[in-house]
Amino acid sequence: MSSIGDPRRAFVVERPRDVEAFLARAGAFMGGHEAQNNLAFGVCSNLRANPAIRASARFAVVAAGAGGPVVGAALQTPPFRLVIAETEELEAIDALEEAFIDDVVPGVIGSTEAAARFAERRGARTRRPATLVMAERIYQLTEVREPRPAPGALRIAEPADVALIAAWFRAFAAEALADPVEDAEVVAERWVARIGRTVYLWQDGATTVSMCAIGGLTPRGIRVGPVYTPPEHRGRGYASKLVAEVSQAQLEAGRTFVFLFADVSNPTSNRIYQAIGYEPVSDVAEYRFDEP
Repeated sequence: MSSIGDPRRAFVVERPRDVEAFLARAGAFMGGHEAQNNLAFGVCSNLRANPAIRASARFAVVAAGAGGPVVGAALQTPPFRLVIAETEELEAIDALEEAFIDDVVPGVIGSTEAAARFAERRGARTRRPATLVMAERIYQLTEVREPRPAPGALRIAEPADVALIAAWFRAFAAEALADPVEDAEVVAERWVARIGRTVYLWQDGATTVSMCAIGGLTPRGIRVGPVYTPPEHRGRGYASKLVAEVSQAQLEAGRTFVFLFADVSNPTSNRIYQAIGYEPVSDVAEYRFDEP
């Protein structure tokens, strides 16, 4: 535990030892902005479900004084980027940046203002320029609006679908993500086994035409993604129908919210999600720290 930041605020940084300690300290704070923190909560749920990645995770909590209320939090599962929880105390971002000074942080994702502040400070400190790689919007759904009909039906992915899911995940990453995907087959196998995420497919006759994964539990919700339809099957309503049915099933199972991220620069996906009931909540930014 160390005192960091503006001495007038007496910020204290705590480094919880594991995901349970992190949630015990910061869970209520993050729950105050559940939609904005759905990624951080989702990472925590994945850590709980996957012991193989648990040991490498890093956590930090910023408190207003020793033992005081939490005003900031962040976590990282190397080699992925640091995830910053939503905070109204932007000075807490400075304390978080210092808390991870000895850690390799390849990038950061958080609210637009918070992520930019962290990236600017880290870039100045390390002389590794920060590059904005993606601007996204968080959406939240509480009620599904039925989309136009689409031929086919939903089914849960099976082991025989691993190769297809891996290929589609690579294609999705190339089209929509900031980084290439490594070990897509391993990820697909884990998803088919329902470790961390579950994959649903839309089947039109003999042809599988669309994919929607869901996972990343929050206290009252869950997150959709990735969603992918190959170009040759787009424009027929498959993805809208698939996401709508998957989302409705989660609400019927007792979830209050279903969340998703959409690339701000993709008007088509943003329009589709809003048409079935997803409402915009806030914007996030993702930065990569480049080599000098």
